[in-house]
Amino acid sequence: MCTVCGCGTSSVEGKPRVEAKDGHSHEGPHDHAHEHDHGHDHQHAHDHGHSHAHDHGHDAAREHGSAVIDFGAGAAGVHVAGLSQERIVKIERDILGKNNGYAAENRARLARTGTFALNFVSSPGSGKTSLLARAIGELKERFPIAVIEGDQQTSNDAERIRAAGAPAIQINTGKGCHLDAHMVGHGLDQLKLEQNGLLFIENVGNLVCPAAFDLGEAHKVVVLSVTEGEDKPLKYPEMFAASDLLLLNKSDLLPHLDFDVGLCLANALKINPDLQTLTVSAKSGEGMPAFYAWVEGRAARHARAASNLVTAKQDR
Repeated sequence: MCTVCGCGTSSVEGKPRVEAKDGHSHEGPHDHAHEHDHGHDHQHAHDHGHSHAHDHGHDAAREHGSAVIDFGAGAAGVHVAGLSQERIVKIERDILGKNNGYAAENRARLARTGTFALNFVSSPGSGKTSLLARAIGELKERFPIAVIEGDQQTSNDAERIRAAGAPAIQINTGKGCHLDAHMVGHGLDQLKLEQNGLLFIENVGNLVCPAAFDLGEAHKVVVLSVTEGEDKPLKYPEMFAASDLLLLNKSDLLPHLDFDVGLCLANALKINPDLQTLTVSAKSGEGMPAFYAWVEGRAARHARAASNLVTAKQDR
């Protein structure tokens, strides 16, 4: 739903805030309808019960195409017609709280086998599947690897992963825009996880909704393509704030693009100063050894922590 997935943007008291280029702002109603990919459509209307005593601002912005309309500034950061900010916050807490319970179960389950899980998130077309297929081919002699694939429809990506040499479970979300921890738990039911292996979770292509959902992973890894633009971290800050590693993919295309790598990484670090960044190419292999070193180092640390946890429980 919108309140949890983040499909709304910010507003004031549930009314849209219209800001003109000249700095004047108005809280004004309007009729609009919008659809979401994740299983619900809704329409809501607001009466235009206000007037403007000056001939700039809302009307001028509309005339010149310079308005910015934000929905839902408040505790929930979203706007949903008919719901107060307090009610939205409660719904969000309830849904995320339930998800986090499933995520904790997944995390405990993964700890029992020392499995190091990464949740790969991105917009569609960033090259996640190609990147994972290459990583599987080059890491499968060092780690047992399993994959959970998330898409709205088809098993195309799972088939590509299996062809690369790893078992894969496809989870189709239908109209859903992200995986949740309960879905991943069902995926784990179908996988035989080997001791101290890797689990790659490829989330549904979406730079918004997956940011809010813990799946039980050790880290979120956000994949961004150099074809997407340097400002993506600023446009979709929650995803970059929630991630621990940024893989800037398709570096082989840089000679053909007007793309500023330094600016893109600087924008990402503005959002998350602790974000680690690597520039890679799933096609040429550039930067992939550095990614494998990152995986190996953290997987070893994770396996030690899991082993210590099991030992501590046995000693009780």
